[in-house]
Amino acid sequence: MNKVDRTILPDGMVDVLATIGQNVRRLRSEKGFTLQTLAKRTRLSPSMLSLVERGKAGSSIGTLVVLASALGAEMSDLLGDHPRDDELVSRSKAQRVVETADGVSRRIVRNDRKRGIEIAINEYRPATASSPVPVRHAGFEYGIVLQGRLEITVQGQKHVLGSGDSIAYPSTQPHRIANVGAKRARALWINLRSA
Repeated sequence: MNKVDRTILPDGMVDVLATIGQNVRRLRSEKGFTLQTLAKRTRLSPSMLSLVERGKAGSSIGTLVVLASALGAEMSDLLGDHPRDDELVSRSKAQRVVETADGVSRRIVRNDRKRGIEIAINEYRPATASSPVPVRHAGFEYGIVLQGRLEITVQGQKHVLGSGDSIAYPSTQPHRIANVGAKRARALWINLRSA
């Protein structure tokens, strides 16, 4: 998570940071959590969480997932998205894309709250990662590399995957996804909310 110079961000990103901050504060208040309680649950500092709530810090994809999990919510709750679960077709141009300042994007293809599944396409520029350090949260994950090479670290063990390779692991195990190749990497990621 990085403190962000808001003067250099595009207007849309400033709005996203503000929305995330407002939703984190609202959800934290609804749960009756103090900043210190949320800090213990997420392993983030209270001062960093305060920056997030004020829209002054950008978060990695991994951090957003950890925050949502600690708050008993979904990443879409932090973003203010509430797509309908019953839509038969999910058009690419209507799918929410979350971009982080560090070069990682996550396109949420389908978020089915009723069945507890989220399907996303994650893209990583060279030398970028899902989070600065391994994270953990509730659920189970399946990943398939579509393009490039990704190094997925689970429980301290590194696995380098190429196009067509897949991985599956409990999200409760510390994990991190990094692009170790020289080109952009893309992966299909499926997150189950319960294992």
